Amino acid sequence: MDRISVTGITATGHHGVFEHEKREGQPFTVDVVLHTDTTRAALSDNVTDTVHYGEVSALVVGQIQAGPWDLIEKLAEQIAQAILTGYPSVARVDVTVHKPQAPIPVPFDDVTVAISRVQREHRAVLALGSNLGESRQTLQAAVRELQDHPQVRSKPCPRWR
Repeated sequence: MDRISVTGITATGHHGVFEHEKREGQPFTVDVVLHTDTTRAALSDNVTDTVHYGEVSALVVGQIQAGPWDLIEKLAEQIAQAILTGYPSVARVDVTVHKPQAPIPVPFDDVTVAISRVQREHRAVLALGSNLGESRQTLQAAVRELQDHPQVRSKPCPRWR
C-alpha cells in the first residue's frame, strides 16, 4: 500500500478526565497516515482518484472539536473510524494524537496515543450472466471493470473461462 501522511493537524478540543480540561479546552495535534493505493490517481492526475488530504484534515479537526471525551484513546478511535467510514479506499489508517499540555505534574514534552485500524473487508460472491447481445464480450468487460476498481479484490472462479 502507498501512504499519504498529514502531520501536525491542530485544533482546540475539550478532552480530559479533569473538569477544567473539558471547560477550558487545550490544543490537540493529530498525525494521520492513510494506507491506500494511489495508482489510479498517479495515472489520471485527478484529485477525484485519490484520498483528498484537505478533506481528511478538515474531518480530523471536526473530530478534535467534537466530544468531549475523557481519554485521547477515544479521540484517536473516533478519528480512525471517521476516516475509514468516509474513505473506503483507505485500507488502513494510523492515527497519533498529541496532548502537549496534559496535566502531568513533572516536566515532559508531549503525550501521545498512536493507533492503527484497518478497513473491514466485506466478502461477497458475485454471479454474472447475460442473455442478450454479445454475452461473452459483455461479461468479460464487466469482469475487467470489477478487477480495475480500487476497492475490489477479485478471485475469478477457476471454472469460468
